[in-house]
Amino acid sequence: MKIALVCSHGGHLSEILDLADAYAHHETFFITYDAPRTRMLPRRKYLLRNIGFNVGWMAVAAFQILFILLSERPRVILSTGAEIAVPCFYLGRLLGMRTIFVETWTRVRNPTLTGRWVYPVASAFFVQWPELLRCYGAKAQYRGGLI
Repeated sequence: MKIALVCSHGGHLSEILDLADAYAHHETFFITYDAPRTRMLPRRKYLLRNIGFNVGWMAVAAFQILFILLSERPRVILSTGAEIAVPCFYLGRLLGMRTIFVETWTRVRNPTLTGRWVYPVASAFFVQWPELLRCYGAKAQYRGGLI
């Protein structure tokens, strides 16, 4: 199965790398930001400009991401955040792809903005602290610390 690994280039990248056992036996590629650390990733990767929460840059990135998703056709999009997950998840769902979001372990009581934005289109949504379950709806799952 082909999986798109979507994350920003800092701690979210560390977290998605910590989940490697979950996707070790699958074909994977990254959609992430262009940075010295991401250029060194050993897997196939698509490096985008850091979009932050700038609506204009997010729109530009959405076109790039649409092209990537149409070219690669992953079955699953897995993300640990941050904002790069937003266009990936919405476009992925429009294209019929499964989307899995793992909320960062650094959020114990308050959800991330990215988590709140992708929750409506996430096929599966995991929190790493039981306290976060109250912040999301019934779709949120707590299975212990995943990272």
